[in-house]
Amino acid sequence: MAGRTLRIGSRGSRLALAQTELAMAALRAARPDLSFQVTIIHTRGDRDQRTPLSRMGGRGVFAAELEEALLRGEIDIAVHSLKDLPSRLAPGLVIAAVPARDDPRDCLVSRQGLTLSSLPPGAVVGTGSPRRAAQLRALRPDLTVTDIRGNVDTRLRKVMEGQYDAAVLALAGLRRLGLAEGVAQVLAPEEMLSAAGQGAIALQVRADDAEALALCRAADDPIVHACVTAERAFEARFGGGCQAVVAALAVAEGDSLWLRGLAADAEGRAFFRGQARGPLAQAEALGQALAQELLRQAAGALQPREG
Repeated sequence: MAGRTLRIGSRGSRLALAQTELAMAALRAARPDLSFQVTIIHTRGDRDQRTPLSRMGGRGVFAAELEEALLRGEIDIAVHSLKDLPSRLAPGLVIAAVPARDDPRDCLVSRQGLTLSSLPPGAVVGTGSPRRAAQLRALRPDLTVTDIRGNVDTRLRKVMEGQYDAAVLALAGLRRLGLAEGVAQVLAPEEMLSAAGQGAIALQVRADDAEALALCRAADDPIVHACVTAERAFEARFGGGCQAVVAALAVAEGDSLWLRGLAADAEGRAFFRGQARGPLAQAEALGQALAQELLRQAAGALQPREG
């Protein structure tokens, strides 16, 4: 690999580029002799800032073009927010590394610094996520939960301009952009369970690129990788994607994982929650088993999606 310049694919938003810098720092720590070139890939989710994500075909709208660039050999490594990657990757691609994870929780930003409990009845709360919308409605059915699009800066501006009274965002994104001081409330997992992989960055490569695969694996955090593997296995059993109200968060406890999962129908009316513990080495099986248990509890109220 000596002398090779690794081409890194990234979305063009400020947050995506900040995450790419974090990814390259992890790679440089493993191989300081290598050089990198960042290639901006404009995804369908970035180009269309108006259509609700639930109507655009799911989270793949932020990943498909990056995966296609990888498969065409135009880039060597794609950097993703892991929560934006569909449960099933494009054939021929693998997640080679998941570096250290930031805080996976969601948070509330509001124009007047109000918390979720202090927002007045009828307050307009923005989110682009059916997962967040369903949990918000369960917590505060008197709120007006509506769709919001745009990057982090745009969403914050819309709140501060009064288009929304508040919005729910990923805490990790605000922290990576240095905007966490504007957070009114960090939402506990018991209130708002995170998306699978939230707060984590994924380095994706072609399965047959041995050099890029070895380099990325040197930047991998195996405990974080096990946690997100359990979360994504849980999600995959339901089909994943923005249209599925599915949430999962795994925490390492020594050599074991504690996995919490949530699943609801598409309207967010029927909720099923559960938790499970198991060895780190059996992360995928743990996620699958918890999902199967929630499906059993649902007794037909929820059905795994095809594909």
